[in-house]
Amino acid sequence: MARPDRESAAVRRPAPLRAWLTWFVALAALTAAMIAGREYLDKAHVALLLLLVVLGASSAGGRTLGISVSVAAFLLLNFFFLPPLGTFTIAHPMDLVVLATFLVTSLVAAQLLYRANREAMDAQARATEIDRLAALGAESLNAADARDALGAIVGVIQSILGVEYCAVIEHPVPAELAETQDSERELLLPLRVRDTPVGALRIEDARGIGLTPERRRLLDALAYYAALGVERVRLTEVAERAETHQRMESLRNALLTSVSHDLRTPLTSIKGIAHEIADGGDPRAAADIEVAADRLNALIGDMLEFSRIQAGAVRPASAIETIDDLVGAALQQSRAVLKDRLVAIDGPEEILSGRFVFTDALRVLVNLLENAAKYSPSTAPIDLCIRREGDRVTLAVMDRGPGVPPAEQERIFEPFYRSRATAAGVGGTGLGLSIARGLAESMGGALRFEGREGGGAVFAFELPATDAPAAPGEP
Repeated sequence: MARPDRESAAVRRPAPLRAWLTWFVALAALTAAMIAGREYLDKAHVALLLLLVVLGASSAGGRTLGISVSVAAFLLLNFFFLPPLGTFTIAHPMDLVVLATFLVTSLVAAQLLYRANREAMDAQARATEIDRLAALGAESLNAADARDALGAIVGVIQSILGVEYCAVIEHPVPAELAETQDSERELLLPLRVRDTPVGALRIEDARGIGLTPERRRLLDALAYYAALGVERVRLTEVAERAETHQRMESLRNALLTSVSHDLRTPLTSIKGIAHEIADGGDPRAAADIEVAADRLNALIGDMLEFSRIQAGAVRPASAIETIDDLVGAALQQSRAVLKDRLVAIDGPEEILSGRFVFTDALRVLVNLLENAAKYSPSTAPIDLCIRREGDRVTLAVMDRGPGVPPAEQERIFEPFYRSRATAAGVGGTGLGLSIARGLAESMGGALRFEGREGGGAVFAFELPATDAPAAPGEP
């Protein structure tokens, strides 16, 4: 991309040799033609025709070429068309007036054309500069990520200025370093928003930065965009920290609420049953203590698993496993909850394989099967549809329960969230689906909810598929 000052200075650059040859050849050809018809031409005709060549040279080649052609035309007019012909002698005083008038007119015309061209080029450069600044503003505002927007601004600055290196320092520079230019090749420009230092713009170019007044004005405007970009990054980070703090606070409150409720219920049961046994009650009631203890154990296990997922703890590496083994193990592990419930499996005849952590995938699928059993009528079968599409294997667990209201279809994956429409009379910590989605995503898969046609819920569990057969011990 050409530098703006180069555009505005186009008319100041020397005309190329071809332009000089073109216009001097044109002048020579016109002179030769007028010499051939000299007896039919008046001095004024010759002067006007020569002036046309001067104007053309000035417009196309600039001021220097225009003045040169003007002087040459002046000499040709005197030598070939004013008596005595073939000499530079001026016989009549009025011829001197004609020559002087021609020379002044041609020189002034060349100068005026040069100035008009320069002003036109400057106006075009300013219009281009405004367009670039508008594009830069739009690009920085449209970028969804604040850091991407700042990167785009830096790229545009480097492109517009045509420099080799441009970077933003995202912290205020010391006062002693403000606006320093070590040489023509390095510049450190402080960035300010409402007179508050927010960073600095570092520019380097081995060819020289060349800060003309026009480039300096453009650089100041671009630097302000960069300052706004730095400020946006800072405000975004502040907002993200505040959001994270708020989310953690909400999570903590939800955790305390859930724990206080879910721990108190089994503890109350254990205390009551133990008191009955001590008073000579039915010793078989000890089984109820075991159920309550299992519930406590499940709750604590869910909380530990959730905390591991939230902390990004290192998990076992994925391996190639078959979907049939996964489904069989899930049905076996869910047997106590499913009881006599029919689970209708609809899958392909070939054996599907995927790359996943078997224990994690098993926990997800067991959770979905047990949820389907809890939230649907005991006589309604549970459908398990297995499909492979591209590089994904989907296990869709479908039930005929009440489903999930549209407003809660994403919220049911939030920690400790339990739908009021579906959770009545059903125990649970509100962590199961959150843990299941976290495990699915940690294996490169996904877990999503879909409404089922005719009523009910569909939980689609996706896993990475593979064509390689499972081999014992293969990672």
